[in-house]
Amino acid sequence: MKKLIQILALVVIGMSSVQNIAAQTAAVAANPSDVSTMDGIIKAVYDVISGDAGQKRDWDRMRTLFHRDARLIPTGKNPQTGIVGARAMTPDDYIKRNEPFFAKEGFFEREVTRRAESFGNIAHVFSTYEAFHALTDKKPFMRGINSFQLLNDGKRWWVMPIFWQAETPEIRLPKTYLKSKE
Repeated sequence: MKKLIQILALVVIGMSSVQNIAAQTAAVAANPSDVSTMDGIIKAVYDVISGDAGQKRDWDRMRTLFHRDARLIPTGKNPQTGIVGARAMTPDDYIKRNEPFFAKEGFFEREVTRRAESFGNIAHVFSTYEAFHALTDKKPFMRGINSFQLLNDGKRWWVMPIFWQAETPEIRLPKTYLKSKE
């Protein structure tokens, strides 16, 4: 009887995983212009997270950009402990964490420069960004680098992780990442 209960538990867990994957793939279809090129997918990521305070973001669109195993990973020094670390989030974790901020604050992130390398079906993109509270702001309140890892499955591009670090007084953006590679 104990074995039967264990087997049933494994079947239920397995079915739940299959249902979760099916739910992800049955969600909103990606806009082809968002995912057919590296330029398109990176532009779409910046576009979907940017908006005025209180502006509802198109989270369904965001979900279409990310592979089901994707992560968003901010890194930096903890102001209380001084320890450098990273926090891996799923796209839904990112949405849950940032929705309250976006409700109160305008946030517009734009790409300044890009360095990209690719091989076969993978690409690595260092995308230098600037962030503003409003489109009319002259000076960014934050800058940094988003490190995109992209996968092309033969049909479209997917964001795997985005690993990023904001510029700090101790860690300044190098000039090489402030101008386009020639």
